[in-house]
Parts: sequence; C-alpha cells; structure tokens
Amino acid sequence: MTLRSRILILASALAVLAAIALASVLHASARAERRDHTQAGGPKITPGAVTLTAPGRMIFRNMAWGPHRDELTTTPASAPSGPRTASGVKCLRFYAASGTGVCLQAVHGPVSDTYRALILDAKLHTTAHYDVPGIPSRARVSPTGHYAAWTAFVGGDSYAGTNFSTRTAIVDTRTGAYIPSLEAFRIRKDGKAYQAADVNFWGVTFASDDDTFYATLATKGSTYLVRGDLRTRTLTTLHQNVECPSLSPDGTRIAYKKRVKGLPKDAPWHLYVLNLKTMRETPLAEPRSVDDQAVWKDTHTVVYALPGDYGADLYELPADGTGKPQRISISAVSPTFTTS
Repeated sequence: MTLRSRILILASALAVLAAIALASVLHASARAERRDHTQAGGPKITPGAVTLTAPGRMIFRNMAWGPHRDELTTTPASAPSGPRTASGVKCLRFYAASGTGVCLQAVHGPVSDTYRALILDAKLHTTAHYDVPGIPSRARVSPTGHYAAWTAFVGGDSYAGTNFSTRTAIVDTRTGAYIPSLEAFRIRKDGKAYQAADVNFWGVTFASDDDTFYATLATKGSTYLVRGDLRTRTLTTLHQNVECPSLSPDGTRIAYKKRVKGLPKDAPWHLYVLNLKTMRETPLAEPRSVDDQAVWKDTHTVVYALPGDYGADLYELPADGTGKPQRISISAVSPTFTTS
C-alpha cells in the first residue's frame, strides 16, 4: 500500500469519526430540545405551590417532557392521572412523611455531574444538604419525619447484576447527626456476628418508633432482609431473598421485590409481601418484573413504577395477592401519599 493510499484511508476514517461525533451532538441537542417541549397527549401541568402537609395528595417526580420535567408535582391522590401542579424543585428520587422530604438531586458540572441529598421542609425549602457519593437510587423518610435515608450506586448501575456497590446513609433531620454508611453497623446473621468485605446495603424503610428500620443486605451472592436498630447500631438478618423492602403503615408487612428463578437476568424480580410475624410470603398479581421500592398507598394497596414511554408509569395493586395491576399515572416516579 502506497503512502498516498494510507493517507486517503486515514482521512476517510477521520471524516467518518467526525460525522459520527457531529450526529451524536445533533441527536443530543435535539433530544434536549424535545425535553423542553410539552409532551403531546401528556398530562396538563401548571406551576404552583406544592406542600408536603396538604392532605389527600400524591406528590411525585414528573417525567413528562416539557418545562416541568423532573420537578416535584402533585395531584389529588383520588385522581392521580389528573392535572398536575409543578413546584419548580427538581429531584431524581424523592420521598416525604410528616412534612419532611428528601430530594436526591443532580448538580450538573462542566465535565460531569455530582449528586446531593436535600432535606426539605413542608414548603419544599431546603433545610440541609449532603453530598451523595454516586448515582441516586432509593430514598425514604421515617413516618415521624425525624430521619431520612438514601442509597446511591458507587460502582455499577443496576441491581440486576452482581458487579455493583452501594452506599446507604441515614440522617437525623432534627439534629443533623449523620451516618454516612450502614457498613459501620454491626451485623448479626443467623444468630451470629458476621463480617465480610463484600457487604452492600440498600432500600431503607423506617418503622414509626424512630429506632427501627429495615433494609436489604447483600453478601456472598445472596440478599437478606435486615432489621436495623439506630440506638445500638446493629443489623439482624430476618429473611432471605428480599430486596428494596417497604414497611406497611401498620408495621406488620414488608412489600419487596424477590428474585425468581427462570426470569431473565436483567429483569429477575416479582413483587411479594412478607408477613413479619409469620414470615409467610405472598406473591402479588403483577406478572412483570418490577425494579422499584414499592410505596404503600394505604394498608391495602401498594404503588410502584414500571418503564413507560417517557421514563416510568405508576401502577397500583392489592397487597394481598388478589386483583390485577392498574395504571394510575403516566410519566411519573417516586410517589408519596400525604395523610395529614
């Protein structure tokens, strides 16, 4: 091959790479522009005041494309598919209870994004903020509003595989006392002290006593439901094959996702409810794989997200294994239901 031929091949390759790069930039620009335009056939959204103490509301992250995408929005809980009121506060993950909220938020930088957790008061004003060491995944607030927790991926980005690492933090929203990682807690597994280099925790859910919480522990290729004690800084295993637990309002049951044999590796979960007294598992009537930390709408109903045309849609389902899934809202994720 002559030098001229080599130069022509090199020039052609550079031209192809430049064209690919330009196409990528134009595609990203067009996608960003589409995000700012109201979604055709989507929900009606208007800006307005959003509070965490208005009774009978559903508050959630709006996923519909348009000027209010990613903002916390609200609808009546009795009409979750109705017109939305947008707050102006953007969150990737959100939860609230008793007038206290936690908002996991991206901070866009010139080279890469960083993340932070905002503690919000009833009017969505920030009262404290904390650095989050990775991509936000789960968020919860205790029923009293006195504690908030969040989980972030610090290595890998999916619970479906095994090559990931998480960091779960808990903060006292009154005093600011901060636990940056549950890995500092002592673990009791099968009645014995347990230590391992590969432990991961995620999906905190709080009881109403401001001391007890539940979470997922992963180690040696298995997952466990653990009960945590904030006072003694201990974690005790209760049941195997439990991920993303969510405690019922009456404190008697855990809704969670369970890995089921025979399902695809990238979508391995079905929803279950665990009776904490009997440890009996009840499969819920959702045939699709659910990668979410379900929310209890009330003592009888759970709400969860599934992929939709614009990010995710919300579905509800009876918690006793009966019924069938009902889609209640499109382009929505991270719901909270207010009762007071």
